[in-house]
Amino acid sequence: MSADVHIHENTDCLANTYSRYPVLLVRGDGARVWDSDGKEYIDFVAGIAVCNLGHCHPKAVKALEEQARKLIHCSNLYFIEPQIELAKRLCNHSFGERVFFCNSGAEANEAAIKLARKWATERYGGDRYEIITMHNSFHGRTMGALSATGQQKFHKGFGPLLPGFKYVPFDDMEAIAQAIGPQTCAVMVEPIQGEGGVRIPSADYLTALRILCDEKGILLIYDEVQVGMGRTGTLFAYQQYGAPPHIMTLAKSLANGVPIGAMVATNDVAQAFSPGSHASTFGGNPLATSVGCAVFDTLLEDGVLANCQEMGLYLRSALSDMKEKHKGIKDVRGKGLIVGVELEYSGKEIVDRCLQRGILINCTMDTVLRFIPPLIITREDVDCLLTTLDDVLG
Repeated sequence: MSADVHIHENTDCLANTYSRYPVLLVRGDGARVWDSDGKEYIDFVAGIAVCNLGHCHPKAVKALEEQARKLIHCSNLYFIEPQIELAKRLCNHSFGERVFFCNSGAEANEAAIKLARKWATERYGGDRYEIITMHNSFHGRTMGALSATGQQKFHKGFGPLLPGFKYVPFDDMEAIAQAIGPQTCAVMVEPIQGEGGVRIPSADYLTALRILCDEKGILLIYDEVQVGMGRTGTLFAYQQYGAPPHIMTLAKSLANGVPIGAMVATNDVAQAFSPGSHASTFGGNPLATSVGCAVFDTLLEDGVLANCQEMGLYLRSALSDMKEKHKGIKDVRGKGLIVGVELEYSGKEIVDRCLQRGILINCTMDTVLRFIPPLIITREDVDCLLTTLDDVLG
């Protein structure tokens, strides 16, 4: 069946919730994907920062195949070995001491919101429930996560939103300090705003946030759904700043494309959850957590983080040089392999032209080209991107 037929059938039977490019991707390997016509693309989107090890990484595929033959699902009424193993890895390599598993970033953020409110209720009574989040943040599309998201374009048509959220400018400590009141229980922030245009905070921002939250007796929550699991060159983005949170959320790349989410918390905070407080039928299932263990080990053992740091520096340096040549480039910013190029104009046509030339890139906030390739990307692949982008911008 041709790609055109499949694309036509999409409009007949699927909800109209995505603006899609007219491409039917059918196969992937490493940093490359192929469409139904056999055309090859270098993928600088990676499922939106999901396939950190590239497409169909052998170790992830092996774990998936082996676990699928043993046990795909069982209830959390029973103990699950790979779930325990993945939780141990997360705790041993982060600030965390307890993990709750779910299926997506939005669900992980819902869990964080609920835990923060439950913790505050137990500690202070029921009057502390407000969570401060940032303008241009993105935390998901379920009602709680949507209410936490500080972008009105995502709110339109879904009101009334859930009460108890207050938005302030990103990277503005004075605004946060002024916003904290007697009803505040937590501050929720992305260490780097991905959907908000690859916004990098000041060097001392997260440290100052942690100090302020401790002074006020409130929680600090990091949404690391997009920037966790090696994306910035360290396992978790907060490690770039030396300022651990009380709660952290993960998803996307945790199992390299197999749906999974996680909320990581300290013991003191996590104790607010007890049996029946929160749950997820598929959360932490054997299949997803088995792949998650393989992904975690590969990130730490196969030089992936070092490659992310090296290729990220190379890409940002080359893009900064390109900025001097192309006056339409307003700014280049990023950490590791989450890189943004802010343009003076809409980036949609740039994305379209790169697609035609076999390079997949992404544009967010209309004017920011976002590069979030697999962390195994090679210098040769980066050079192909740079050559194409230089030509397209010209």
